[in-house]
Amino acid sequence: MYREKSVIHRKDNKWHRIRVYFRNNWLLYVLLLPVLLWYLVFCYAPMGGLVLAFKNYSIRGGIWGSDWVGLDHFRNMFSDREFLRAIKNTVIFGIGGILLTMPCEIGLALILNEVRFRRSKKFIQTAVTFPHFISWVVLSGILVNLFSSVGVVNQLLMAFGLDTISPLTDAGAYRWFIWLSNIWKETGWGSIIYLAAITSVDQGLYEAASVDGASRLQRVWHVTLPGIRSTICIMLILAVGQLLTNGRFDQIFNTYSSPVYSVADTLDTYIFRESLLSGTMNFGYSTAIGVFKSVFGLIMILITNKIVTKTGEEGLL
Repeated sequence: MYREKSVIHRKDNKWHRIRVYFRNNWLLYVLLLPVLLWYLVFCYAPMGGLVLAFKNYSIRGGIWGSDWVGLDHFRNMFSDREFLRAIKNTVIFGIGGILLTMPCEIGLALILNEVRFRRSKKFIQTAVTFPHFISWVVLSGILVNLFSSVGVVNQLLMAFGLDTISPLTDAGAYRWFIWLSNIWKETGWGSIIYLAAITSVDQGLYEAASVDGASRLQRVWHVTLPGIRSTICIMLILAVGQLLTNGRFDQIFNTYSSPVYSVADTLDTYIFRESLLSGTMNFGYSTAIGVFKSVFGLIMILITNKIVTKTGEEGLL
């Protein structure tokens, strides 16, 4: 009898503590409410439309009244050569972007961390971050005017009697053009996360390394990089998860042309063409591709997280 009363008493105390907690912190949950509503309306509610991947969408029938086709869209997807080519190009762009952009972001963060003059550091960081805020539509127009066959760069090369370049129409150079322009635009913005991680490294480790006679480069290698290893691993996992959704639609769509279709056509441009330009308005097929991209991204995140965990970084995701 006494034990039952003690159990009931503990439960009452638990609910009392919860009520007191919400009474004291209700304003924080009110501030959180708009964020939760945004995710519910724009992230979770649209998930109902994923059923289109298994239907033949018609405007008259709508999402729920369209005919059910099962896995037909997925069968058509993997039998389409253009789709397979788009996957190949997307993966190449994604892997190349990770291998080239991440080291640049980390390197820039390490360099900025070593700049001792505060004004110089702010100026450099502002200069390298500013391109991120330029829309790809605007930036692509600038790049086309610079590097097209009659662009400013080729006009100058011809004026000096040099051979012209054509990265926008040369299939062998186009991918490098996309990677390098993306590095110029996004490296400064991406380095902010690594700079924030560097500030959390224990300063006592730097002092101990200096006492032991470590040079500045040795302190970076043996103190700074190990200190931000968890951040690097997390960013790598997220980047691999976005391998098929690398966000380069605006960049590629505004710069590619028929001579480079074989290396430039990615899943995003393929979906755009199949959904809006083919004349069939095949939204079910496009949704099936979106489902495939999401499942592939989830699998890649789990695999990468498992590999990273094996290296000793526990509990990343």
